[in-house]
Amino acid sequence: MTADTSTATDSLNQLTTALSEIDLPRVADWGSRLAQLRSNGQRLLVAGNGGSAAQAQHLTAELVGRFQTERPPMSALALHAETSSVTAISNDYGYEHVFARQVRAHARPGDTVLLMSGSGRSPNVLRAAEAAREVGAVTWALTGPAPNPLATLVDEAVTVPARAVSTVQECHLVVIHLMCAGMDAAVAAMDATATDAVGSAPSVPPPLSTSSPEPVRERQPATARGVRPNLVVVGDAFVDHDHLGRVERVASDEPALVVSGGTTHMRPGGAALAAVLSARRGYPVTLVTALGQDAVGDRLRTLLDEARVGVVDLGLDGPTAVKTRIRAAGRTLMMLDEHDVCPPVGREGETALAAARRALMAAGGVLVSDYGRGVAAYTDLRAALAEAARRSPLVWDPHPRGAVPVPHTAVVTPNSREARVIASLTGSDTFSDDIEAARAVWRAWGPVQVALTRHEHGAVLLADADLPPLVVPTKVAAGRKADPCGAGDFFAGHLATMLACGQLPSEAVASAVWAASAYVAAGGPRSLDFPPDDGSPMTGLSGAGPAAAAHGAIELADAVRARGGTVVAAGGCFDLLHVGHIRLLEQARQLGDCLIVCLNSDDSLSRLKGPSRPIVPAAQRALVLEALASVDAVLVFYEDTPEAAIRALRPAIWVKGGDYSGMEIPENELVSSLGGRTVVVPFVAGWSTSSLIESARTP
Repeated sequence: MTADTSTATDSLNQLTTALSEIDLPRVADWGSRLAQLRSNGQRLLVAGNGGSAAQAQHLTAELVGRFQTERPPMSALALHAETSSVTAISNDYGYEHVFARQVRAHARPGDTVLLMSGSGRSPNVLRAAEAAREVGAVTWALTGPAPNPLATLVDEAVTVPARAVSTVQECHLVVIHLMCAGMDAAVAAMDATATDAVGSAPSVPPPLSTSSPEPVRERQPATARGVRPNLVVVGDAFVDHDHLGRVERVASDEPALVVSGGTTHMRPGGAALAAVLSARRGYPVTLVTALGQDAVGDRLRTLLDEARVGVVDLGLDGPTAVKTRIRAAGRTLMMLDEHDVCPPVGREGETALAAARRALMAAGGVLVSDYGRGVAAYTDLRAALAEAARRSPLVWDPHPRGAVPVPHTAVVTPNSREARVIASLTGSDTFSDDIEAARAVWRAWGPVQVALTRHEHGAVLLADADLPPLVVPTKVAAGRKADPCGAGDFFAGHLATMLACGQLPSEAVASAVWAASAYVAAGGPRSLDFPPDDGSPMTGLSGAGPAAAAHGAIELADAVRARGGTVVAAGGCFDLLHVGHIRLLEQARQLGDCLIVCLNSDDSLSRLKGPSRPIVPAAQRALVLEALASVDAVLVFYEDTPEAAIRALRPAIWVKGGDYSGMEIPENELVSSLGGRTVVVPFVAGWSTSSLIESARTP
């Protein structure tokens, strides 16, 4: 009897712990959205195996019948219960297709497919998720512990961190009942207000309420931990033309520069650029915008499709805008804006708006990239934005001629000049003026967190006008010819995705500052010419695994070299950073346009210095080096010498410390063969890592 009681107690404790960690806001949200599905005449398809199949049928029975209160039935199908279809599909196509083929047969765009799996790895369930995405259905999942393949594949997931499958299934049953209760409550609320007109945003958006019942600092992230969030970008899209030429003289008849030769590059601009930059970092992205029915609009659609950005086109009352920059010697000489403001017209009527609402309701994070051309002010869209802001983190990148952010916006991201225009302030780009501008924006639009970007100086984050701001400085971007175009879009998109991943605003802003700095250092918009980063999308800056960091260092070297800059590299262990290292790196950085440090890995350092080394692991050594103003990137190498790293970077200058003066330098021949040269900078006497370690060990 004692053993049985102990087992039962342990099971109950596991169940209680698992239930306490369920994402209740998301479950409640699912219940409300089931009510909306029923109201829209859409259906729910549910699939699972074994015990999950029984739970799927339990849910559909509650929806077609009733749970606790009387309400109209909802169309809901448990796919495993179609026994003839199941056996026929299994016989003809294989069991892994049993749910996918039914999804393709029954699901329509806007329907929801809920997939249930304790492991999150069942092949037939994964195939069903892929099929649902293909037909445009929203995908949800109930799974066991994350991360797992199913949770990563769907739009939204509720995961149960329990070891036992039985505990997972018990929690799933609780979730099912909570969803049904939430649906009943939502249906009752809809019925109570059925005689009222459907709410919509006024034609002139009001300022944000200062009595929001949902404080920004208590916001729950929209995406469960371990699940890759999908981002919806809303805003004005256009095409950017960059004409890169040469200036060799001034016109003879008037004081004008003559730009000759060169090439023209076409790329997405505005909100489209923000969407592409986020998609290149591995996030599923949908762009809600308005495009013209013209050749430029067709070309922009193609560019977005190539970048794997989904598009919801509201239709534009006029031609697609084109912006042209005339550039030479790494500077923008002139900008041409070919079209005036043309508002959205809802060419596809309710079809496009319904698609936009579905995308926003399923978003893990939302970015409004307002370029003052009408999309963010579109009345029919603002109501959906306001509702989305209550469900998931919404970042608003404003424009002086743009719309006021919707209520419940998490963070607004004006730059210093935009903030002063928005707040009707005078002043300059000084640190004090920027903080006052951020406070003025907060008072105009608050409560909302204000992340004011300060160009090459980083950002300040203000959570409350009466509290001190968080200041996030950054290094000046590598290279005198760095192009900052798109840095604000990159910052805002990165911030939105990091908030969707569950980071606090302070963490997300710091990560966004460093990421935007790396984007500029890598060439800004010219980085679109290189393959996208293959780092994990869940990381803060650049994937930050060794492979991703190496990719970033090599990309930086290529970008600086393509701009005609000088790539400088230096190598070493840097186990305990001291003044000799600092002076070496400062002098090396002064020799060119970027400095990349080739760092010995832990194993490499141990082979070189002995089994007692390293003192500091490579990841931490790299982080400390990257924090130095003189260092633009770090590449960790695993061999005994940095030969492979040098071949990858092809530095114009390879730097060694003065202790190598008058000595043969092993890397010299390789560097020379790659077209570079090796130099020695002055040595700071009396400093070495070995002497520091010995001193620390001496009593």
